[in-house]
Amino acid sequence: MKSLEDDKAENIILLDVTGRADYADRLIIATGKVERQLQAMATHLDEALGKAGLSLRRDAIQSSPDWVLIDAGDLVIHLFRPESRELYRLERMWGPESPPAGGPTDAPRG
Repeated sequence: MKSLEDDKAENIILLDVTGRADYADRLIIATGKVERQLQAMATHLDEALGKAGLSLRRDAIQSSPDWVLIDAGDLVIHLFRPESRELYRLERMWGPESPPAGGPTDAPRG
């Protein structure tokens, strides 16, 4: 979180998805204004995670001009440009107001 704050990331949120997602326990979502900022944030996060003793696999960082995904095992970090963050709305999917797994929206229809 500190690394993102230092890089002037906007709207940084941490979501606890323990028991709701089988691929991670925590998600961090943050916004950067331009692709270059996203890439710098990803590089600095990689360095900060390494200093914390968590070495990422070579393929742990996936990126496009609008979205960077960092898979750090139980922690997954999403860095978005504003338009992409609004498009994908991960906070709605995984945030506290999202329906729990197996909830009414997962019930069979018919």
